[in-house]
Amino acid sequence: MDNATDDHQRSRPRVGHIQFLNCLPLYWGLARTGTLLDLELTKDTPEKLSERLVRGDLDIGPITLVEYLRNADDLVALPDIAVGCDGPVMSCVIVSQLPLRQLDGARVALGSTSRTSVRLAQLLLAERHGVRPDYYTCPPDLGLMMQEADAAVLIGDAALRASLHDAPRLGLQVHDLGLMWKEWTGLPFVFAVWAARKDFLAREPETVREVHQAFLASRDLSLVEVAKVAEQAARWESFDAELLERYFRTLDFRFGPEQLAGVREFARRTGPTTGFPADVRVELLGGR
Repeated sequence: MDNATDDHQRSRPRVGHIQFLNCLPLYWGLARTGTLLDLELTKDTPEKLSERLVRGDLDIGPITLVEYLRNADDLVALPDIAVGCDGPVMSCVIVSQLPLRQLDGARVALGSTSRTSVRLAQLLLAERHGVRPDYYTCPPDLGLMMQEADAAVLIGDAALRASLHDAPRLGLQVHDLGLMWKEWTGLPFVFAVWAARKDFLAREPETVREVHQAFLASRDLSLVEVAKVAEQAARWESFDAELLERYFRTLDFRFGPEQLAGVREFARRTGPTTGFPADVRVELLGGR
């Protein structure tokens, strides 16, 4: 009996869970639908989870777009689920003391090691605004950043706090990366996709499909009950329920043809300088 239990525990898929608020609706429904206990969840930052999936320490999970594109040969993306935006995103921003066109050679602090957001910010500043700042990485504390830098790139909860609370108080401009990309290309942007390792898919195809369906059901339930998700999240976050509901409704959790077009456009513009082919092949579960 004990052996059977051990075997069952060992066979539970190892699944990543991003700790940021932007992923809460994708996980909140797992408890409601009863599938949470079927997963061995690992919580961490987007970068750490990406590394774990690439290394094989996770079987399925979210992976930042740049790391997915770099490792596309070993991964299969799950269709119709992602974290992205089709216009503003609210939680990936450039906060600046100067107009963006004046940032050439200026110090710009990167408050994150998320390569996707950083690469998007660098792309927009270089190709849309014609500037090449002097970038450096530091902790995401806006007050400290602005003592040494003219602008800062922030993501996740730190970006929400900075753009909603700190930037207005400090008289700083906030530029939304999702909106900038949409205005430039007319396309949605995808920050992270969900993917399964191909070696795990080969061994456990049914498990991968079940996990995929569980996340879709969780996402759909959370969006139907988004006011309740926001209300519960507001109990332990520094944002009120009304703002969180607006944020959850702003995010785009789909991964369909338009989002795929956005991914391909990003790959075309950044691939050769970021470590993947400009025409990298995105393989979707169930597709060829």
